[in-house]
Amino acid sequence: MAIKTYKATSPARRFYTTASFEEVTKKTPEKSLLVEKKKNAGRNNQGRITVRHRGGGNRVKYRIIDFRRDKDGIPAKVVGIEYDPNRSAYIALLSYADGEKRYILAPLGLNVGDTVMSGATAEIKVGNALELKDMPVGAVIHNIELTPGNGGQIVRSAGMEARLMAKEGKYATIKLPSGEMRLVLANCKATIGQVGNLEHEIVSIGKAGRTRHMGVRPTVRGSVMNPCDHPHGGGEGKCPVGRKSPLTPWGKPALGKKTRNTKKQSSKLIIKRAN
Repeated sequence: MAIKTYKATSPARRFYTTASFEEVTKKTPEKSLLVEKKKNAGRNNQGRITVRHRGGGNRVKYRIIDFRRDKDGIPAKVVGIEYDPNRSAYIALLSYADGEKRYILAPLGLNVGDTVMSGATAEIKVGNALELKDMPVGAVIHNIELTPGNGGQIVRSAGMEARLMAKEGKYATIKLPSGEMRLVLANCKATIGQVGNLEHEIVSIGKAGRTRHMGVRPTVRGSVMNPCDHPHGGGEGKCPVGRKSPLTPWGKPALGKKTRNTKKQSSKLIIKRAN
């Protein structure tokens, strides 16, 4: 896979880059696995904005992804690798031996024509999904469950990988991409391999309009607002924050303040923090 650059025919084009999409083999999505994706522009059921800077963007349909990988013991052939506008990773369309079709996250090294499987009888190879207790220590994994049967919840973005470090009793120790070491129940499922589309992170957006296509509206710094609009606002010329620490628009501590609930049940499962 490579990054595509453009001639500087305009200031925006100078830094504009895109993925070459060499891995993508199928242009049109599977209609049976598409559903409508409703936009709410960051508003809740009362019509109030709860997430700022959302709105507009291209119309997209949601692709139903099989994060559970619960079709055990039935081999599936990879029909095609597709682009998904809803995520950074590519997706692979599987056709099972019984005729059913499903999408999965496309791991690095998975090609059209390959066979994948899930369950205890599956081999240790890229794209296969097994419980952590059935994997060898040191295996590179992604799409990891935190509760058995709930489907993969972590390590799903482009280029991400976790590593199975140890197995002891009913828990397995995994090292996450952030560096965090964490215990996960050994009967949770994960998929072998690293998520594909590695070069997603080095793509340069290049122009403001491209961010608008993604449904992101402009953001304004607090320091250029009036004091009635933001705690950082006001003053003559460029001014410092003027507070002990930076604050959010609503006066809560920001930038570095720990927001994790100290009484969270899963805290006891974290062996080593990312920081």
